[in-house]
Amino acid sequence: MKIRFLRGWFLMLIAAFALAGCGAMSAQNPSGKYTPVNAVAEGDADRLMLKGADVVAYFVDGQYLAGDPKFSSQYEAITFRFTSAEHKALFDKAPTDYLPQFGGYCANGIAYAIPWGGDANTWKIIDGKLYIFGGQGSKDAFELDERKNLALAEKYWQDEIEGSNSFIQRAWRLVVRVPHYKSGDELAKTVAAAKASGR
Repeated sequence: MKIRFLRGWFLMLIAAFALAGCGAMSAQNPSGKYTPVNAVAEGDADRLMLKGADVVAYFVDGQYLAGDPKFSSQYEAITFRFTSAEHKALFDKAPTDYLPQFGGYCANGIAYAIPWGGDANTWKIIDGKLYIFGGQGSKDAFELDERKNLALAEKYWQDEIEGSNSFIQRAWRLVVRVPHYKSGDELAKTVAAAKASGR
């Protein structure tokens, strides 16, 4: 109960500093059901998902491809770009089949309750769902115990992050860290040790 009370005060304090005019904050926090998201404002798109990566290409082509603005769709006030009319049609028919999990943020970060980062070119499909990572180091760390990290990420997404403000959640969990938190250096050392031992 004490943590919840402290978090409430912390969130109000952060909110006072983060008034709604911030472009990045607005882009990452749409008012729809799919929020927060790893999106940016670009051109005529207020919320461009994954800087325009074609989310269908991961499934159909097995690779990251940058989408073209002429093949765009909207889902929950977020703009998605595609490489072709065919990919756009597939997305329009069943958008939730192609959505990146955890709003396109780094899945390894979400395992620490931190919605941050996400490199569209570092990804993995697990059980038919798309996961984005902050880079190869994040992906390697996540894969050391994929099932455990996926369970942690799903728990934190459902319990804390989904529907929240990404800026406030990020600030909160960078100050009040989860019990299993490891810094980037600690994770890199763990990954290096695992590789050295042949894991």
